[in-house]
Amino acid sequence: MANVVVVYHSGYGHTQRVAQQVAQGADAELLAIDADGNLAEGGWETLAGADAIIFGTPTYMGGPSWQFKKFADASSKAWFSRGWQDKVFGGFTASASLNGDKGACLIQLQTLASQHGGLWVSLGLLPANGSAASRADVNNLGGSVGLLVQCASDAGADQIPAGDLETARRYGERVAAVAAKFKG
Repeated sequence: MANVVVVYHSGYGHTQRVAQQVAQGADAELLAIDADGNLAEGGWETLAGADAIIFGTPTYMGGPSWQFKKFADASSKAWFSRGWQDKVFGGFTASASLNGDKGACLIQLQTLASQHGGLWVSLGLLPANGSAASRADVNNLGGSVGLLVQCASDAGADQIPAGDLETARRYGERVAAVAAKFKG
């Protein structure tokens, strides 16, 4: 079994709920980035010991939250030492719109993982894009690079569509399975 860590920032609780689903699928540890963009004591050591790291952030203005970006910039210490070289990575993002530039945000997460010399795991699920598809279907937003989640701007985290939450759980399983293959 691989040691997986989900490191995420959540502004309003939506991304946290998704992180919990991803972590459930991956049997992973959750590591929150706080409102000031910092990790809890021991957070960097937790990431150093991980076989896989899954990034999570809301999409704000076409990219990660500033808190996640502060974390990403601070990860340069691990970059200089190649501390995350050959780790398995994945990522997810959530925003209010069905698109909302989530794809652009995921590319930033993938680029961060690549800068660290990491191995990125795609979503690996076919999109639910037929005429009978609904928001209850797995991968109904048609992601491929990573996990996309839509959270209505006037709804709480408890109203994230079931299909998105199931997609999150399955993505966590996939990242953990890939990491286990590299570990073993």
